[in-house]
Amino acid sequence: RLLQFHEDGFLVLERFFTAEECDSMRNQIQRIIAEMEVPPHCRTEFSTKEEEQLQAQGSSDYFLTSGDKIRFFFEKGVLDEKGNFLIPKEKSISKIGHALHAYDPVFKQITHSSKVQELGRKLGLERPVVVQSMYIFKQPGIGGEVTPHQDATFLHTEPLGRILGFWIALEDATQENGCLWFIPGSHTNGITRRMVRAASGASTCVEFVGSERAYDDSQFIPLPIGKGGLILIHGEVVHKSEQNCSESSRHVFTFHVMEAKDTSWSKENWLQPTPELPFPSLYT
Repeated sequence: RLLQFHEDGFLVLERFFTAEECDSMRNQIQRIIAEMEVPPHCRTEFSTKEEEQLQAQGSSDYFLTSGDKIRFFFEKGVLDEKGNFLIPKEKSISKIGHALHAYDPVFKQITHSSKVQELGRKLGLERPVVVQSMYIFKQPGIGGEVTPHQDATFLHTEPLGRILGFWIALEDATQENGCLWFIPGSHTNGITRRMVRAASGASTCVEFVGSERAYDDSQFIPLPIGKGGLILIHGEVVHKSEQNCSESSRHVFTFHVMEAKDTSWSKENWLQPTPELPFPSLYT
């Protein structure tokens, strides 16, 4: 299976987490939403389209300083021009990030669970650190598409190949509700685009250097996975997800790990460790 991962750039591990563990994360996120307070001027619509990214997250300090906090990002079209919700707020959220793994006891326990640590050791990770985490909702009917991308575009390391995503399905992820799609083997071609912090005084906080390759839709294969399943994602493998046009949500908890041994984290990445939250070790 490790050989398969190195060949494809991803690996599906069904039933890695129990239904109870998934439900505990879903219940916890409901508690977090119930207490959510986001001032209207901080309400950011999340997008993966480059122009919209620069306009929304790129101009928002709220996004740029979310690496060591628990913050809320919304689907497109759910806010009026004053930042008021057009639909119930709990149905409008796209994702919550980026430090659930550090500040919430339930997500911290999952991230550092013995089975995750054991998997890290099987993968040969010597000094893995957790760099970010997200809860993604993929809301019924409005959960936006995630365009083809490589995680290393946003989380750049020298050398490449040191970023690994752990993607946990908290309910069944199907082709109808927006499962992930991958191009097998695409992690061997390097990256052509990076999102970096813009120079001070620029109109946006981040900018893109280089451009995304054009991908042929026929190269992608879908990876439906059951509740509790885990998908390991190599930092350079190309993946995407379609809009959720179904009536079912597709909740996911995902976090990224970096092998810190002999690796440097780019000072140009939007996400930076802070004195309050240095990247914590995966191994406890």
